Amino acid sequence: MSTSTQTSKTLYEKLVETHTVARLDDQNVLLYADLHIMNEYTSPQAFAGLAQTGRKVLQPGQNLAVVDHIIPTHPTTIRVIQDADSALQASNLKRNCEMHGIPFYDANDRYQGVEHVIVPEHGMVRPGMVILCGDSHTTTYGALGALGFGIGTSEVEHVLATQTLVYRLARTMRIHVSGRLPFGTTSKDLILMIIRKISAQGARGYAVEFCGEAIHALSIEARFALCNMAVEAGARGALIAPDQMAFDYLTQRCPDLKGESLAQALNDWRHLRSDAGATFDAEYSFDAADVEPYVTWGTSPDQAIPITGCIPELSSIEDETERQTVDRALRYTRLSPGSALEGVPVQHIFIGSCTNARIEDLRAVAEVVKGRKVAKHVRAMIVPGSGEVRRQAEVEGLADIFLDAGFEWRQPGCSMCLAMNDDVLAPGIRCASTTNRNFEGRQGREAITHLMSPAMAAAAAVTGCITDVRNLGA
Repeated sequence: MSTSTQTSKTLYEKLVETHTVARLDDQNVLLYADLHIMNEYTSPQAFAGLAQTGRKVLQPGQNLAVVDHIIPTHPTTIRVIQDADSALQASNLKRNCEMHGIPFYDANDRYQGVEHVIVPEHGMVRPGMVILCGDSHTTTYGALGALGFGIGTSEVEHVLATQTLVYRLARTMRIHVSGRLPFGTTSKDLILMIIRKISAQGARGYAVEFCGEAIHALSIEARFALCNMAVEAGARGALIAPDQMAFDYLTQRCPDLKGESLAQALNDWRHLRSDAGATFDAEYSFDAADVEPYVTWGTSPDQAIPITGCIPELSSIEDETERQTVDRALRYTRLSPGSALEGVPVQHIFIGSCTNARIEDLRAVAEVVKGRKVAKHVRAMIVPGSGEVRRQAEVEGLADIFLDAGFEWRQPGCSMCLAMNDDVLAPGIRCASTTNRNFEGRQGREAITHLMSPAMAAAAAVTGCITDVRNLGA
């Protein structure tokens, strides 16, 4: 982050400044956290550390815990975690939360779900907040003008004990997107295009602010997906200045804000934007009109192409290291240089994750699959992001559409996004996935993941292959 004495500041600089407890040196501050979120797999060591030193949680009410990564998603009334190690993780988290008075969403809680879905849907995210979590996709909350980012296990202990974090300042980047997204494209396609253009390390060390006509035309749920995947370009944070769409979203979900308190909050939130004269360390500009449906072909989110494009030829890659990386990715995904992705058969569809498992995503899937059937050789799963999303989908009749088409309609959780529960792909299975990462073995050993939007995944489900959803017709 710039260390100049300029009076004009970026939104990121304003958020850091208002949460700085102490300046430690030129690059590090002690940062206050408004909210700290935990899950079952990044918190055990932190609580053990507190117990060893006899410390207590300083602000229990500003912490929240969720069981989401290891929980089974089978459609059942009462969920039981059968795996002994996973069950122990969940029970330990429950015990630690009860001991310290921390709010906790258990396996069978009515509001249980993926942490980055349930937190904003229940009005816990407000513009101007700093939110921490032992999960890299905490950048999601930037969609509402909050600075969210992932932290390590040792840092979780520090936050529990002090509600602060020793924080290294980020550099600033602005990504401006003009125009409007064309028919058949989504914010998932936009962020895949951006990551492809700037690379998986292109935003490393930066807090990214998205702006422009195309960004503010996005729904809040679409903005969540955009900010969620900014970390796949290495971003240490992602922000969108809150606007009227954000204010409307928050007003519906923050029942504690009424009358004068709501008016004051809205007045404060309207000032959360980068100043006109603010300078950024790096800037990019893109035109939304250039966005097509994107699909990944390799083992990194930046290894993506438009559905109308072809996989790179090895001979076109001058850098030897990059050429070897591409060659390894293609050998893993069993694809050929220069070939097209459209028409590649898939055996599995996964619609879910903290990226694309909200009600808007499920509506997009239903629009594609209504009146159609999942291809006979395909297994298709829909894992909603939360109990609330699941109930809403059932009220709207979306669940019936999914079941009629041949989808599995499951309980909320992280599920096959990272295969930490029993939702695991077998070796060699090719999956069209709405998740955020396509690393080797991410969804199962030797399994092959193609990232795409919910609508594109739905199209793959009913055709049995990677398909341009724009060509399906009514």
